[in-house]
Amino acid sequence: MSVADAEVEVLIVGGGPVGLTARALLDRWGVSTLLVEKYGELSPFPRSRLLNVRSMEIFRQLGLAATITERAFAPEYGRIRFRDTLFDGDFASAGMVGINAPIPESPVIGALTSQDRLEPTLLGAADTPVRFGVELIDLVEESESVVATLVDRESAEETRVRARYVLAADGANSTVRQRLGIDTTGPGALAGLTTVVFDADLNRWSAQQPAGVYATAHGSFLPMYPEGGWAWIGPTPENAVRADWPDLVSSALGNADARVDVLRVQHWVVNAFIAERFRHGRVLLAGDAAHAIPPSGGLGMNVGLADVHNLCWKLAGVLHGWAGPDLLETYETERQPVAHRNLRQAVENSQLAHQAQNRRREQLQAGETAPAQIELPWSDRYFAQLGLVLGVAYHSDAVLTDGSTPPELSDTGTDYLPTAEPGHRMPHLWLKDNHSTLDALGEWFTLLTPDPTHWEHQTTEPRPLHIETLPNEHAELWGLGPHGALLIRPDGHIAARWPDHPPNSSPLHQALGTITAKASAKSTR
Repeated sequence: MSVADAEVEVLIVGGGPVGLTARALLDRWGVSTLLVEKYGELSPFPRSRLLNVRSMEIFRQLGLAATITERAFAPEYGRIRFRDTLFDGDFASAGMVGINAPIPESPVIGALTSQDRLEPTLLGAADTPVRFGVELIDLVEESESVVATLVDRESAEETRVRARYVLAADGANSTVRQRLGIDTTGPGALAGLTTVVFDADLNRWSAQQPAGVYATAHGSFLPMYPEGGWAWIGPTPENAVRADWPDLVSSALGNADARVDVLRVQHWVVNAFIAERFRHGRVLLAGDAAHAIPPSGGLGMNVGLADVHNLCWKLAGVLHGWAGPDLLETYETERQPVAHRNLRQAVENSQLAHQAQNRRREQLQAGETAPAQIELPWSDRYFAQLGLVLGVAYHSDAVLTDGSTPPELSDTGTDYLPTAEPGHRMPHLWLKDNHSTLDALGEWFTLLTPDPTHWEHQTTEPRPLHIETLPNEHAELWGLGPHGALLIRPDGHIAARWPDHPPNSSPLHQALGTITAKASAKSTR
Protein backbone atom coordinates (compact mmCIF):
# COMPACT_ATOMS: atom_id res chain seq x y z
CA MET A 1 0.00 0.00 0.00
CA SER A 2 1.41 3.37 -1.07
CA VAL A 3 1.72 6.29 1.33
CA ALA A 4 -0.69 9.22 0.91
CA ASP A 5 -0.48 12.76 2.27
CA ALA A 6 -4.13 12.74 3.34
CA GLU A 7 -7.09 10.39 3.61
CA VAL A 8 -10.76 11.04 2.95
CA GLU A 9 -13.87 8.94 2.43
CA VAL A 10 -14.84 10.43 -0.96
CA LEU A 11 -12.66 12.48 -3.30
CA ILE A 12 -14.82 14.60 -5.61
CA VAL A 13 -13.11 15.66 -8.84
CA GLY A 14 -14.75 18.68 -10.47
CA GLY A 15 -16.22 21.84 -8.98
CA GLY A 16 -19.18 22.46 -11.27
CA PRO A 17 -22.83 22.15 -10.19
CA VAL A 18 -22.74 18.35 -10.13
CA GLY A 19 -19.59 18.07 -8.01
CA LEU A 20 -20.72 20.85 -5.66
CA THR A 21 -24.15 19.25 -5.22
CA ALA A 22 -22.52 15.89 -4.46
CA ARG A 23 -20.40 17.60 -1.82
CA ALA A 24 -23.52 19.12 -0.20
CA LEU A 25 -25.40 15.81 -0.27
CA LEU A 26 -22.52 13.80 1.20
CA ASP A 27 -22.02 16.43 3.89
CA ARG A 28 -25.66 15.92 4.94
CA TRP A 29 -24.91 12.22 5.28
CA GLY A 30 -21.85 12.86 7.43
CA VAL A 31 -19.39 11.63 4.79
CA SER A 32 -15.95 13.26 4.76
CA THR A 33 -15.03 14.66 1.34
CA LEU A 34 -12.39 16.66 -0.47
CA LEU A 35 -13.36 18.43 -3.68
CA VAL A 36 -10.66 19.42 -6.17
CA GLU A 37 -11.21 21.72 -9.14
CA LYS A 38 -8.46 22.31 -11.71
CA TYR A 39 -9.50 25.90 -12.40
CA GLY A 40 -8.56 28.57 -9.90
CA GLU A 41 -12.12 29.77 -9.29
CA LEU A 42 -15.75 29.05 -10.02
CA SER A 43 -16.78 29.49 -13.64
CA PRO A 44 -17.40 33.15 -14.66
CA PHE A 45 -19.57 32.03 -17.61
CA PRO A 46 -23.35 31.48 -17.66
CA ARG A 47 -23.08 27.98 -19.18
CA SER A 48 -26.01 25.79 -18.06
CA ARG A 49 -28.95 27.97 -17.08
CA LEU A 50 -32.06 25.85 -16.64
CA LEU A 51 -32.97 24.08 -13.39
CA ASN A 52 -35.99 21.87 -13.92
CA VAL A 53 -38.53 21.03 -11.23
CA ARG A 54 -36.78 17.80 -10.24
CA SER A 55 -33.51 19.62 -9.62
CA MET A 56 -35.34 22.24 -7.59
CA GLU A 57 -36.93 19.45 -5.53
CA ILE A 58 -33.40 18.23 -4.74
CA PHE A 59 -32.38 21.76 -3.76
CA ARG A 60 -35.54 22.10 -1.65
CA GLN A 61 -34.40 19.00 0.22
CA LEU A 62 -31.01 20.68 0.75
CA GLY A 63 -32.64 23.90 1.93
CA LEU A 64 -31.32 25.85 -1.08
CA ALA A 65 -34.39 26.29 -3.28
CA ALA A 66 -35.52 29.62 -1.82
CA THR A 67 -32.07 31.20 -2.18
CA ILE A 68 -31.74 29.99 -5.77
CA THR A 69 -35.20 31.28 -6.69
CA GLU A 70 -34.54 34.70 -5.15
CA ARG A 71 -31.55 35.19 -7.44
CA ALA A 72 -33.16 33.68 -10.55
CA PHE A 73 -35.29 35.19 -13.30
CA ALA A 74 -39.03 35.55 -12.87
CA PRO A 75 -41.08 32.61 -14.24
CA GLU A 76 -42.17 34.49 -17.37
CA TYR A 77 -38.58 34.19 -18.62
CA GLY A 78 -39.06 30.43 -18.94
CA ARG A 79 -39.65 30.65 -22.67
CA ILE A 80 -37.69 30.46 -25.92
CA ARG A 81 -38.50 32.97 -28.65
CA PHE A 82 -37.54 32.57 -32.31
CA ARG A 83 -36.82 35.81 -34.20
CA ASP A 84 -35.09 36.92 -37.37
CA THR A 85 -33.04 39.32 -35.24
CA LEU A 86 -33.35 40.31 -31.62
CA PHE A 87 -35.07 43.53 -32.73
CA ASP A 88 -37.85 41.74 -34.66
CA GLY A 89 -41.03 40.18 -33.36
CA ASP A 90 -41.41 36.47 -32.67
CA PHE A 91 -42.09 34.15 -35.57
CA ALA A 92 -42.37 31.25 -33.10
CA SER A 93 -42.31 30.75 -29.35
CA ALA A 94 -42.43 27.88 -26.85
CA GLY A 95 -42.87 27.89 -23.08
CA MET A 96 -40.94 25.56 -20.77
CA VAL A 97 -43.50 23.72 -18.66
CA GLY A 98 -42.53 23.67 -15.00
CA ILE A 99 -40.31 26.73 -15.49
CA ASN A 100 -42.69 29.41 -16.77
CA ALA A 101 -45.44 28.68 -14.22
CA PRO A 102 -46.13 26.39 -11.23
CA ILE A 103 -47.40 22.87 -11.92
CA PRO A 104 -49.60 20.73 -9.65
CA GLU A 105 -47.19 17.79 -9.90
CA SER A 106 -44.48 19.44 -7.78
CA PRO A 107 -44.21 21.67 -4.70
CA VAL A 108 -41.61 23.80 -6.49
CA ILE A 109 -41.16 25.58 -9.78
CA GLY A 110 -38.05 25.30 -11.91
CA ALA A 111 -35.67 28.22 -12.24
CA LEU A 112 -33.80 30.03 -14.95
CA THR A 113 -30.47 31.14 -13.49
CA SER A 114 -26.95 31.38 -14.85
CA GLN A 115 -24.50 28.74 -13.68
CA ASP A 116 -22.09 31.40 -12.40
CA ARG A 117 -24.88 32.60 -10.08
CA LEU A 118 -25.84 29.07 -8.98
CA GLU A 119 -22.37 27.78 -8.11
CA PRO A 120 -21.59 30.16 -5.22
CA THR A 121 -24.85 29.08 -3.55
CA LEU A 122 -23.84 25.42 -3.92
CA LEU A 123 -20.33 26.14 -2.68
CA GLY A 124 -21.75 27.65 0.51
CA ALA A 125 -23.99 24.63 1.16
CA ALA A 126 -21.22 22.66 2.93
CA ASP A 127 -18.09 23.37 4.97
CA THR A 128 -15.98 20.46 3.73
CA PRO A 129 -12.59 21.21 2.08
CA VAL A 130 -12.37 22.51 -1.49
CA ARG A 131 -9.08 23.04 -3.34
CA PHE A 132 -9.19 25.24 -6.42
CA GLY A 133 -6.39 25.22 -8.97
CA VAL A 134 -5.63 21.57 -8.18
CA GLU A 135 -5.76 18.96 -10.92
CA LEU A 136 -5.91 15.17 -10.71
CA ILE A 137 -3.16 13.71 -12.89
CA ASP A 138 -3.19 10.05 -11.87
CA LEU A 139 -5.06 7.52 -9.77
CA VAL A 140 -4.30 3.98 -8.66
CA GLU A 141 -6.97 1.63 -7.35
CA GLU A 142 -6.12 -0.54 -4.39
CA SER A 143 -8.22 -3.24 -2.73
CA GLU A 144 -9.82 -0.92 -0.16
CA SER A 145 -9.13 2.54 -1.57
CA VAL A 146 -8.00 4.73 -4.45
CA VAL A 147 -4.81 6.81 -4.32
CA ALA A 148 -5.05 9.98 -6.41
CA THR A 149 -2.09 12.12 -7.41
CA LEU A 150 -2.92 15.83 -7.44
CA VAL A 151 -0.90 18.77 -8.68
CA ASP A 152 -1.24 22.42 -7.75
CA ARG A 153 -1.31 24.19 -11.12
CA GLU A 154 0.36 27.32 -9.75
CA SER A 155 3.12 25.88 -7.56
CA ALA A 156 3.46 22.52 -9.40
CA GLU A 157 3.50 20.83 -5.98
CA GLU A 158 2.23 17.25 -6.04
CA THR A 159 0.27 15.59 -3.26
CA ARG A 160 -1.43 12.23 -2.93
CA VAL A 161 -4.82 11.57 -1.39
CA ARG A 162 -6.21 8.19 -0.41
CA ALA A 163 -9.99 7.93 -0.72
CA ARG A 164 -12.39 5.09 -0.14
CA TYR A 165 -14.18 6.20 -3.31
CA VAL A 166 -13.70 8.75 -6.09
CA LEU A 167 -16.65 10.62 -7.60
CA ALA A 168 -15.61 12.01 -10.97
CA ALA A 169 -17.64 15.05 -12.06
CA ASP A 170 -14.85 16.59 -14.13
CA GLY A 171 -16.74 17.29 -17.34
CA ALA A 172 -17.01 15.98 -20.87
CA ASN A 173 -13.21 15.84 -21.24
CA SER A 174 -12.95 13.95 -17.94
CA THR A 175 -9.36 13.15 -16.99
CA VAL A 176 -10.63 10.41 -14.71
CA ARG A 177 -12.65 8.72 -17.45
CA GLN A 178 -9.70 8.86 -19.82
CA ARG A 179 -7.28 7.54 -17.18
CA LEU A 180 -9.55 4.58 -16.60
CA GLY A 181 -9.83 3.86 -20.33
CA ILE A 182 -13.63 4.06 -20.35
CA ASP A 183 -14.94 4.46 -23.90
CA THR A 184 -17.99 6.44 -24.96
CA THR A 185 -20.81 5.82 -27.41
CA GLY A 186 -22.76 8.37 -29.40
CA PRO A 187 -22.22 11.05 -32.06
CA GLY A 188 -19.35 12.73 -30.19
CA ALA A 189 -18.46 16.35 -30.99
CA LEU A 190 -21.30 18.06 -32.88
CA ALA A 191 -20.24 21.69 -33.19
CA GLY A 192 -17.85 24.35 -31.97
CA LEU A 193 -19.56 27.33 -30.32
CA THR A 194 -18.48 30.56 -28.66
CA THR A 195 -20.13 32.36 -25.76
CA VAL A 196 -19.57 36.10 -25.59
CA VAL A 197 -20.64 37.82 -22.37
CA PHE A 198 -21.34 41.49 -22.97
CA ASP A 199 -23.14 44.59 -21.75
CA ALA A 200 -25.52 46.49 -23.99
CA ASP A 201 -28.76 48.41 -23.65
CA LEU A 202 -31.18 45.89 -25.19
CA ASN A 203 -34.05 46.01 -22.73
CA ARG A 204 -36.35 48.07 -24.93
CA TRP A 205 -36.44 45.16 -27.42
CA SER A 206 -36.89 42.44 -24.82
CA ALA A 207 -38.52 43.81 -21.65
CA GLN A 208 -42.09 43.50 -22.94
CA GLN A 209 -41.51 39.96 -24.24
CA PRO A 210 -39.21 38.25 -21.73
CA ALA A 211 -37.48 34.98 -22.54
CA GLY A 212 -34.58 32.89 -21.37
CA VAL A 213 -33.37 32.45 -24.95
CA TYR A 214 -33.91 34.52 -28.09
CA ALA A 215 -32.94 32.22 -30.97
CA THR A 216 -32.11 34.18 -34.12
CA ALA A 217 -30.67 33.39 -37.51
CA HIS A 218 -27.33 34.77 -36.26
CA GLY A 219 -27.00 32.97 -32.94
CA SER A 220 -28.82 32.97 -29.62
CA PHE A 221 -29.07 35.89 -27.20
CA LEU A 222 -29.51 35.18 -23.51
CA PRO A 223 -30.20 37.64 -20.69
CA MET A 224 -27.64 36.91 -18.00
CA TYR A 225 -29.15 38.15 -14.74
CA PRO A 226 -32.41 39.82 -13.69
CA GLU A 227 -30.52 43.06 -13.12
CA GLY A 228 -28.78 43.05 -16.53
CA GLY A 229 -26.07 41.65 -18.77
CA TRP A 230 -26.24 39.54 -21.91
CA ALA A 231 -24.58 36.59 -23.60
CA TRP A 232 -24.43 35.67 -27.26
CA ILE A 233 -23.83 32.09 -28.39
CA GLY A 234 -22.88 31.41 -32.00
CA PRO A 235 -20.58 29.28 -34.17
CA THR A 236 -16.90 29.75 -33.42
CA PRO A 237 -15.33 31.65 -36.36
CA GLU A 238 -12.40 30.11 -38.21
CA ASN A 239 -9.96 32.74 -36.99
CA ALA A 240 -11.27 33.11 -33.47
CA VAL A 241 -7.97 34.49 -32.15
CA ARG A 242 -8.28 37.63 -34.30
CA ALA A 243 -12.04 37.98 -34.16
CA ASP A 244 -13.47 41.43 -33.49
CA TRP A 245 -16.03 40.30 -30.93
CA PRO A 246 -17.86 43.65 -30.44
CA ASP A 247 -18.29 43.95 -34.21
CA LEU A 248 -19.34 40.30 -34.53
CA VAL A 249 -21.98 40.60 -31.80
CA SER A 250 -23.27 43.90 -33.24
CA SER A 251 -23.62 42.24 -36.63
CA ALA A 252 -25.43 39.29 -35.08
CA LEU A 253 -27.79 41.74 -33.40
CA GLY A 254 -28.63 43.18 -36.82
CA ASN A 255 -27.72 46.66 -35.64
CA ALA A 256 -24.23 47.81 -36.47
CA ASP A 257 -24.72 50.92 -34.33
CA ALA A 258 -25.44 48.93 -31.16
CA ARG A 259 -22.84 49.65 -28.50
CA VAL A 260 -21.47 46.34 -27.24
CA ASP A 261 -19.05 46.09 -24.31
CA VAL A 262 -17.50 42.59 -24.41
CA LEU A 263 -16.55 41.24 -20.99
CA ARG A 264 -15.58 37.58 -21.52
CA VAL A 265 -15.25 35.08 -24.36
CA GLN A 266 -15.32 31.30 -24.10
CA HIS A 267 -15.01 28.68 -26.85
CA TRP A 268 -16.61 25.30 -26.27
CA VAL A 269 -17.70 22.13 -28.03
CA VAL A 270 -21.19 20.63 -28.13
CA ASN A 271 -20.69 16.97 -27.27
CA ALA A 272 -23.14 14.09 -27.45
CA PHE A 273 -22.07 10.79 -25.89
CA ILE A 274 -22.64 8.34 -23.06
CA ALA A 275 -19.84 6.58 -21.17
CA GLU A 276 -19.92 2.82 -21.66
CA ARG A 277 -19.54 2.41 -17.91
CA PHE A 278 -20.44 4.69 -15.04
CA ARG A 279 -18.34 2.73 -12.55
CA HIS A 280 -14.81 1.34 -12.49
CA GLY A 281 -14.17 -0.34 -9.15
CA ARG A 282 -14.15 2.42 -6.53
CA VAL A 283 -14.44 5.22 -9.10
CA LEU A 284 -17.85 6.49 -10.22
CA LEU A 285 -18.63 8.93 -13.04
CA ALA A 286 -21.37 11.55 -12.84
CA GLY A 287 -22.58 14.51 -14.88
CA ASP A 288 -20.82 15.30 -18.15
CA ALA A 289 -18.05 12.86 -17.29
CA ALA A 290 -20.66 10.11 -17.67
CA HIS A 291 -22.87 11.67 -20.34
CA ALA A 292 -22.49 14.76 -22.50
CA ILE A 293 -25.94 15.97 -23.56
CA PRO A 294 -26.39 18.84 -26.05
CA PRO A 295 -27.87 22.00 -24.50
CA SER A 296 -31.13 22.18 -26.46
CA GLY A 297 -33.93 21.78 -23.93
CA GLY A 298 -31.70 22.38 -20.90
CA LEU A 299 -31.40 18.71 -19.94
CA GLY A 300 -27.69 18.06 -19.35
CA MET A 301 -26.94 19.64 -15.97
CA ASN A 302 -30.23 18.40 -14.55
CA VAL A 303 -29.43 14.81 -15.48
CA GLY A 304 -26.09 15.20 -13.67
CA LEU A 305 -27.76 16.56 -10.54
CA ALA A 306 -30.10 13.56 -10.50
CA ASP A 307 -27.03 11.30 -10.91
CA VAL A 308 -25.50 12.38 -7.63
CA HIS A 309 -28.86 12.43 -5.85
CA ASN A 310 -29.12 8.77 -6.82
CA LEU A 311 -25.52 7.97 -5.92
CA CYS A 312 -24.71 9.83 -2.71
CA TRP A 313 -27.10 7.98 -0.38
CA LYS A 314 -25.71 4.72 -1.70
CA LEU A 315 -22.12 5.81 -1.03
CA ALA A 316 -23.15 6.92 2.46
CA GLY A 317 -24.80 3.58 3.17
CA VAL A 318 -21.74 1.61 2.11
CA LEU A 319 -19.36 3.89 4.05
CA HIS A 320 -21.52 3.84 7.20
CA GLY A 321 -21.95 0.08 7.05
CA TRP A 322 -25.71 -0.27 6.64
CA ALA A 323 -25.46 -1.06 2.92
CA GLY A 324 -23.35 -3.55 1.03
CA PRO A 325 -20.87 -2.59 -1.74
CA ASP A 326 -23.10 -4.28 -4.34
CA LEU A 327 -25.61 -1.44 -3.86
CA LEU A 328 -23.26 0.73 -5.93
CA GLU A 329 -23.87 -1.56 -8.91
CA THR A 330 -27.41 -0.17 -9.10
CA TYR A 331 -26.10 3.33 -9.85
CA GLU A 332 -25.15 2.52 -13.43
CA THR A 333 -28.14 0.18 -13.86
CA GLU A 334 -30.52 2.98 -12.92
CA ARG A 335 -28.88 6.07 -14.36
CA GLN A 336 -27.40 4.94 -17.69
CA PRO A 337 -30.81 4.35 -19.35
CA VAL A 338 -31.91 7.80 -18.16
CA ALA A 339 -28.85 9.36 -19.81
CA HIS A 340 -29.56 7.60 -23.11
CA ARG A 341 -33.18 8.77 -23.12
CA ASN A 342 -32.22 12.38 -22.40
CA LEU A 343 -29.52 12.32 -25.07
CA ARG A 344 -32.05 11.17 -27.66
CA GLN A 345 -34.44 13.92 -26.62
CA ALA A 346 -31.77 16.64 -26.67
CA VAL A 347 -30.71 15.66 -30.19
CA GLU A 348 -34.35 15.75 -31.31
CA ASN A 349 -34.84 19.13 -29.61
CA SER A 350 -31.92 20.48 -31.63
CA GLN A 351 -33.34 19.10 -34.86
CA LEU A 352 -36.77 20.59 -34.23
CA ALA A 353 -35.33 24.00 -33.39
CA HIS A 354 -33.33 23.93 -36.62
CA GLN A 355 -36.49 22.94 -38.51
CA ALA A 356 -38.29 26.01 -37.19
CA GLN A 357 -35.45 28.29 -38.27
CA ASN A 358 -35.12 26.57 -41.67
CA ARG A 359 -38.84 27.05 -42.37
CA ARG A 360 -38.46 30.72 -41.59
CA ARG A 361 -35.42 30.96 -43.86
CA GLU A 362 -37.40 29.36 -46.70
CA GLN A 363 -40.15 31.92 -46.22
CA LEU A 364 -37.73 34.82 -46.44
CA GLN A 365 -35.86 33.37 -49.43
CA ALA A 366 -39.12 32.94 -51.34
CA GLY A 367 -39.18 36.71 -51.79
CA GLU A 368 -42.68 37.02 -50.49
CA THR A 369 -43.93 38.95 -47.50
CA ALA A 370 -43.26 36.64 -44.60
CA PRO A 371 -46.21 35.89 -42.32
CA ALA A 372 -45.93 36.91 -38.69
CA GLN A 373 -45.85 33.29 -37.54
CA ILE A 374 -44.82 29.92 -38.90
CA GLU A 375 -46.28 26.51 -38.19
CA LEU A 376 -44.17 24.97 -35.45
CA PRO A 377 -42.73 21.47 -36.00
CA TRP A 378 -43.85 20.47 -32.50
CA SER A 379 -47.03 20.51 -30.47
CA ASP A 380 -47.68 23.09 -27.77
CA ARG A 381 -46.53 20.54 -25.20
CA TYR A 382 -43.36 19.50 -26.97
CA PHE A 383 -41.01 21.32 -24.62
CA ALA A 384 -42.94 20.18 -21.54
CA GLN A 385 -40.59 17.21 -20.98
CA LEU A 386 -42.24 16.34 -17.65
CA GLY A 387 -42.05 12.67 -18.56
CA LEU A 388 -38.27 12.98 -18.72
CA VAL A 389 -38.09 15.13 -15.61
CA LEU A 390 -40.57 13.53 -13.19
CA GLY A 391 -41.41 10.23 -14.87
CA VAL A 392 -38.04 8.53 -14.39
CA ALA A 393 -38.46 4.91 -13.27
CA TYR A 394 -35.67 2.70 -11.95
CA HIS A 395 -35.46 -1.05 -12.45
CA SER A 396 -32.70 -2.60 -10.36
CA ASP A 397 -31.95 -4.68 -7.28
CA ALA A 398 -32.57 -1.55 -5.19
CA VAL A 399 -36.28 -1.67 -6.10
CA LEU A 400 -38.76 -4.38 -5.08
CA THR A 401 -41.36 -4.73 -7.80
CA ASP A 402 -44.89 -5.76 -6.86
CA GLY A 403 -46.12 -7.10 -10.17
CA SER A 404 -48.24 -4.07 -11.07
CA THR A 405 -48.22 -2.55 -14.53
CA PRO A 406 -46.42 0.81 -14.76
CA PRO A 407 -47.93 3.61 -16.85
CA GLU A 408 -46.80 3.86 -20.45
CA LEU A 409 -44.42 6.71 -21.20
CA SER A 410 -44.70 8.82 -24.31
CA ASP A 411 -41.90 8.65 -26.84
CA THR A 412 -41.24 12.39 -26.54
CA GLY A 413 -41.11 12.38 -22.76
CA THR A 414 -43.67 15.18 -22.51
CA ASP A 415 -46.34 13.36 -20.53
CA TYR A 416 -46.11 12.58 -16.83
CA LEU A 417 -48.66 10.42 -15.04
CA PRO A 418 -48.08 10.25 -11.26
CA THR A 419 -47.87 6.67 -9.99
CA ALA A 420 -46.90 4.83 -6.81
CA GLU A 421 -45.40 1.98 -8.80
CA PRO A 422 -42.07 0.89 -7.22
CA GLY A 423 -39.12 2.50 -8.98
CA HIS A 424 -40.89 5.77 -9.71
CA ARG A 425 -40.40 9.10 -7.97
CA MET A 426 -42.81 9.47 -5.07
CA PRO A 427 -45.62 11.73 -6.34
CA HIS A 428 -46.07 15.10 -4.74
CA LEU A 429 -49.11 15.43 -2.49
CA TRP A 430 -49.74 17.98 0.23
CA LEU A 431 -49.73 16.29 3.65
CA LYS A 432 -50.42 19.55 5.49
CA ASP A 433 -49.81 23.26 4.96
CA ASN A 434 -46.73 23.68 2.77
CA HIS A 435 -45.52 20.17 3.68
CA SER A 436 -45.30 17.85 0.71
CA THR A 437 -44.81 14.11 0.60
CA LEU A 438 -41.38 15.06 -0.81
CA ASP A 439 -40.64 17.09 2.33
CA ALA A 440 -40.96 13.91 4.40
CA LEU A 441 -37.80 12.63 2.69
CA GLY A 442 -34.24 13.25 3.78
CA GLU A 443 -31.12 11.41 4.94
CA TRP A 444 -33.21 8.32 5.68
CA PHE A 445 -35.70 5.87 4.26
CA THR A 446 -39.29 7.02 4.67
CA LEU A 447 -42.31 4.81 5.30
CA LEU A 448 -45.59 6.50 4.36
CA THR A 449 -48.59 4.70 5.80
CA PRO A 450 -52.12 5.51 7.01
CA ASP A 451 -51.43 3.36 10.12
CA PRO A 452 -48.02 4.24 11.63
CA THR A 453 -48.79 2.32 14.84
CA HIS A 454 -49.06 -0.91 12.86
CA TRP A 455 -45.48 -0.43 11.61
CA GLU A 456 -43.75 1.25 14.57
CA HIS A 457 -42.75 -2.04 16.20
CA GLN A 458 -40.21 -2.38 13.35
CA THR A 459 -38.42 0.89 14.13
CA THR A 460 -35.51 -1.07 15.62
CA GLU A 461 -34.38 -1.37 12.01
CA PRO A 462 -30.66 -0.39 12.03
CA ARG A 463 -30.85 1.63 8.84
CA PRO A 464 -32.00 5.28 9.04
CA LEU A 465 -35.80 5.15 8.83
CA HIS A 466 -38.64 7.61 9.47
CA ILE A 467 -42.35 6.74 9.56
CA GLU A 468 -44.87 9.38 8.52
CA THR A 469 -48.64 9.34 8.35
CA LEU A 470 -50.21 9.23 4.90
CA PRO A 471 -53.78 10.60 4.97
CA ASN A 472 -56.44 8.04 4.05
CA GLU A 473 -57.51 9.95 0.95
CA HIS A 474 -53.96 9.82 -0.39
CA ALA A 475 -53.58 6.16 0.56
CA GLU A 476 -56.71 5.27 -1.39
CA LEU A 477 -55.43 7.26 -4.37
CA TRP A 478 -52.37 4.99 -4.55
CA GLY A 479 -54.26 1.75 -3.90
CA LEU A 480 -53.20 1.32 -0.26
CA GLY A 481 -55.47 -0.30 2.32
CA PRO A 482 -55.74 0.73 6.00
CA HIS A 483 -52.44 -0.99 6.89
CA GLY A 484 -50.62 -0.52 3.59
CA ALA A 485 -47.36 1.39 3.15
CA LEU A 486 -44.91 2.89 0.67
CA LEU A 487 -41.19 2.63 1.38
CA ILE A 488 -39.35 5.61 -0.14
CA ARG A 489 -35.61 5.72 -0.75
CA PRO A 490 -33.59 8.79 0.27
CA ASP A 491 -33.54 9.90 -3.38
CA GLY A 492 -37.35 10.04 -3.45
CA HIS A 493 -37.96 6.90 -5.49
CA ILE A 494 -40.35 4.25 -4.24
CA ALA A 495 -38.43 1.17 -3.15
CA ALA A 496 -41.34 -1.08 -2.13
CA ARG A 497 -45.12 -1.05 -1.80
CA TRP A 498 -47.38 -3.09 0.45
CA PRO A 499 -51.03 -2.56 -0.58
CA ASP A 500 -52.27 -3.80 2.80
CA HIS A 501 -51.10 -6.26 5.46
CA PRO A 502 -47.38 -7.03 5.04
CA PRO A 503 -46.65 -10.61 3.93
CA ASN A 504 -44.61 -11.48 7.03
CA SER A 505 -43.72 -10.22 10.51
CA SER A 506 -40.63 -8.27 9.45
CA PRO A 507 -41.24 -6.89 5.95
CA LEU A 508 -39.23 -3.72 6.50
CA HIS A 509 -36.12 -5.53 7.69
CA GLN A 510 -36.22 -7.99 4.80
CA ALA A 511 -37.03 -5.32 2.20
CA LEU A 512 -34.31 -2.94 3.37
CA GLY A 513 -31.82 -5.78 3.53
CA THR A 514 -32.53 -6.61 -0.10
CA ILE A 515 -32.64 -3.00 -1.28
CA THR A 516 -29.36 -2.06 0.42
CA ALA A 517 -27.59 -5.29 -0.63
CA LYS A 518 -26.93 -6.17 3.00
CA ALA A 519 -29.19 -8.68 4.75
CA SER A 520 -27.95 -7.80 8.26
CA ALA A 521 -26.83 -4.23 8.77
CA LYS A 522 -25.18 -2.53 11.69
CA SER A 523 -25.61 1.20 11.85
CA THR A 524 -22.57 3.32 12.63
CA ARG A 525 -24.52 6.56 12.97
